[in-house]
Amino acid sequence: MPDVHLTIISKPGCHLCDTAREVVTGVVEQLGTAASVVVDEKSILDDADLRERYAEEIPVVLLNGRVHNIWRIDPVRLRQAILEVDA
Repeated sequence: MPDVHLTIISKPGCHLCDTAREVVTGVVEQLGTAASVVVDEKSILDDADLRERYAEEIPVVLLNGRVHNIWRIDPVRLRQAILEVDA
């Protein structure tokens, strides 16, 4: 399976961002060695382009650079999307 890159776009003090981070972490841990997943997080406070693009939508989860979901992250949908990357 190819590497999957998840990016969480968030900001400090955002409770939905905290929940999204927990969902992403849980899914990645659940998958274990079934998928090679790299996760990073970017704050809209640190990047003007991200702030302009996503300020009203955070948290945003990007899967390999494309928007997977905004606001609330469904763990079942995220897990399935990761497993289908090589399909």
